[in-house]
Amino acid sequence: MGGAGATRCSRRPVRRWWLGGKMAAVSLRLGDLVWGKLGRYPPWPGKIVNPPKDLKKPRGKKCFFVKFFGTEDHAWIKVEQLKPYHAHKEEMIKINKGKRFQQAVDAVEEFLRRAKGKDQTSSHNSSDDKNRRNSSEERSRPNSGDEKRKLSLSEGKVKKNMGEGKKRVSSGSSERGSKSPLKRAQEQSPRKRGRPPKDEKDLTIPESSTVKGMMAGPMAAFKWQPTASEPVKDADPHFHHFLLSQTEKETGSTSIQAADSTAVNGSITPTDKKIGFLGLGLMGSGIVSNLLKMGHTVTVWNRTAEKCDLFIQEGARLGRTPAEVVSTCDITFACVSDPKAAKDLVLGPSGVLQGIRPGKCYVDMSTVDADTVTELAQVIVSRGGRFLEAPVSGNQQLSNDGMLVILAAGDRGLYEDCSSCFQAMGKTSFFLGEVGNAAKMMLIVNMVQGSFMATIAEGLTLAQVTGQSQQTLLDILNQGQLASIFLDQKCQNILQGNFKPDFYLKYIQKDLRLAIALGDAVNHPTPMAAAANEVYKRAKALDQSDNDMSAVYRAYIH
Repeated sequence: MGGAGATRCSRRPVRRWWLGGKMAAVSLRLGDLVWGKLGRYPPWPGKIVNPPKDLKKPRGKKCFFVKFFGTEDHAWIKVEQLKPYHAHKEEMIKINKGKRFQQAVDAVEEFLRRAKGKDQTSSHNSSDDKNRRNSSEERSRPNSGDEKRKLSLSEGKVKKNMGEGKKRVSSGSSERGSKSPLKRAQEQSPRKRGRPPKDEKDLTIPESSTVKGMMAGPMAAFKWQPTASEPVKDADPHFHHFLLSQTEKETGSTSIQAADSTAVNGSITPTDKKIGFLGLGLMGSGIVSNLLKMGHTVTVWNRTAEKCDLFIQEGARLGRTPAEVVSTCDITFACVSDPKAAKDLVLGPSGVLQGIRPGKCYVDMSTVDADTVTELAQVIVSRGGRFLEAPVSGNQQLSNDGMLVILAAGDRGLYEDCSSCFQAMGKTSFFLGEVGNAAKMMLIVNMVQGSFMATIAEGLTLAQVTGQSQQTLLDILNQGQLASIFLDQKCQNILQGNFKPDFYLKYIQKDLRLAIALGDAVNHPTPMAAAANEVYKRAKALDQSDNDMSAVYRAYIH
């Protein structure tokens, strides 16, 4: 869910609906489906669940731990910010029209269908059991006259006993067959707080494969209780801190804040600030497209003006120079290739700096070194401007899908002002403190990614020269702990000989070079990155610069 400024200028009825007047007291309990409202974000469907064992309940007002449908989001939500799902479903659907919101509602309906299916199965089994018992009684009924006479002598007693027995069986069958597991859980006698009802232990909230993959990462802050159909998943500790700080300030949080926008990416209230964007490359193009789709007012500029045409057709405005874009917009983003391009954009003729005046905001999304971004921040601020660095982790496909990871540092207020923009372009944003921190973190991330890619290529070529099947190697890797979308996609690129750029090889080599320099500056060894860098340099010498990073494979076969 985005930063605090996501709905600052909202005029939608969502906030008025939730905050207007006092709602009647509603009895809620574990397992209930609800609409939960977190901070300034739209109400979202979720389920009250048990919190992780090591996650303490916030002090203060009564609250429940809610896991939201269609996302990996979860949080302590105060009772006054919760409403029953069914009673307010129609109302919520009317005021939320986003794609991701609809996907979340669909996930709830699928959950209910599964519960109903289990209910029908239980009812069918109960009916079959009853029929089998009746059939057995029919076959064992006495036929001889003596037996009939014996039966008649104790007829009253037998009828009474059989009647009581049938009544007990029928009652049990009806109870199991007529109510869903969720409803039975709600109607059970009082139980110890926090204990899940037995009947709903295998009714887990459905999640997309993307969410499952993201939740299975190596960083674990706490673990969910495993269920019959859902393995334990790990969660991102920064995201965990963000949610706690949004729901209960007393619990505190780290200086690193995460703002996950998965739940609200489809129903964003765009800022009323005018947005500028400089640089329409592989990443910038997808970012601008998503800003426009989510209703932002965007002015674009690109060194090659023809690239602006498509976005003009989608509703963007055209800026003639970077200075003009900055002077006419409130917040200007830039995403260019390297440190030299970033400096030229700001300090060059008709550059960004010429359009800066007090109050103007500049957000550099380029992946550069900390020294470069610090220099740019200083010159922007010296003119009265506000500065934020916000490099992005991802590739062209993730940019197009609005699923980038944004690493931001600098002006915290500007970070919050960019909230709706970050929600439009990414799934998660991190605020990392002072200028330079995001640049360093981004280089480290890309260093790991680039080194991993080189290792993948090395493994595939070694398999080939030793007579092993490359496809079988990929199949094995995909079944192991290294399985990931990145691994599969890059291996498929190599096996198919398709090196259409999703992340330029020349840029990952640039990032490796800058990461090695970062290590040198603090006297920290980076031998793995240095070795990978040499392989990429060889690939560049083989004219692979403008291919995808997976073309590093060709450095091993030539």
